[in-house]
Amino acid sequence: MASLALELMGFFLGLLGMMGTLVATVLPYWQISAHIGSNIVTVVANMRGLWMECVYQSTGAFQCETYNSMLALPADLQASRALMVISIVLSVLAIGMASLGMQCTLCLENAGTVKSRVAGASGVLFLAAGFLSLIPVSWTTHEVVQTFYSPNIPAGMKYEIGECLYLGLTSFIIPCSKK
Repeated sequence: MASLALELMGFFLGLLGMMGTLVATVLPYWQISAHIGSNIVTVVANMRGLWMECVYQSTGAFQCETYNSMLALPADLQASRALMVISIVLSVLAIGMASLGMQCTLCLENAGTVKSRVAGASGVLFLAAGFLSLIPVSWTTHEVVQTFYSPNIPAGMKYEIGECLYLGLTSFIIPCSKK
């Protein structure tokens, strides 16, 4: 019974991690304009994500614009997009395999050891998906922090770590924390 409970917990933690990765991939809150120094009171807040840049004005207007050209994007942004999408695809495959390999499902019931191997493979896919999402999140976090502390960049052009980076890190920790 304990093994069944662990399988269910692992399945739902993996599902939660996949949903967090999906939200972090789609939303534009990877980098948020920093309000430091004389820039503390601003009329505009800028946000950057993997797919678009958004501007929030003090009047309440919120406007987003997708990046125009895929080829004109920086290589790190293209790589981050690809890694996050691959992570989501691997998570979906892992969820499908886990639902087949869990003891509480009737699929593959008479297949001998295949059911436990499918469950183990889904765990490996969850781990791979977690690490694939960790790479762009930590990479972007490093870039944001490095740029923030650079003396060559004016205060009005500096960004802080956005909510999606925290969500991406949490989405890595949650599914990878199960045993």
